[in-house]
Amino acid sequence: MIGALCAPSAAGRTFSAHVDNAWFPLRPGTTYVYRGMKDGSPARDVVLVTHRTKRVGGVRCRVVHDRLYLRGRLAERTADYYAQDARGTVWYFGEDTAELGRRGRVITTEGTWHTGVDGARAGVFMPAHPRVGERHRQEFLRGHAEDHFEVVSLDAHVAVPFDTFEHALRTREWTPLEPGVVDAKYYVRGIGEVSEQTVRGGREAARLVRVVRPADRGVG
Repeated sequence: MIGALCAPSAAGRTFSAHVDNAWFPLRPGTTYVYRGMKDGSPARDVVLVTHRTKRVGGVRCRVVHDRLYLRGRLAERTADYYAQDARGTVWYFGEDTAELGRRGRVITTEGTWHTGVDGARAGVFMPAHPRVGERHRQEFLRGHAEDHFEVVSLDAHVAVPFDTFEHALRTREWTPLEPGVVDAKYYVRGIGEVSEQTVRGGREAARLVRVVRPADRGVG
């Protein structure tokens, strides 16, 4: 339903860890490097699509490692779990996340959640055929993981250090856990996410600066 929150269920669907959605492809061995700001500090985010899979909520998911560095120090490490249904929609099944202190020790794993545990449910991360006005819940664990998004454009312009793009997909993202905070994300066909920026309620940003693919090991 366009203009209202879509809340499809993952139950009864056929899933694969092979994710080739044009707007969010997860090719194993690909690394994405982003730079920006987080919590007032210069940030570098390194995302690796691994060759590993993990069964979450009974579904075999692709494992994606995310390493966030603040002022050059590893501050957060996350393993995200994605799977694609038979129609091409990418679902988010959970994450294992840890925030690290200045000495490299884990100080909290508060953001961790898995589909099927304590009432958590998978959400739609990227539709197979996005439409303007379409809304989805990306994740759900009450009080911990409640991100939502709306597709606001399929023809957006976005410039990042990696390149300049036309016809990008732009989303608006929010969570009831942080009222007043709104993010904008941009996705490009064949690449995936290229930019994220808080447009209300904060000053965080991340922009793609490099892509390293298995075949070329050095794009950007």
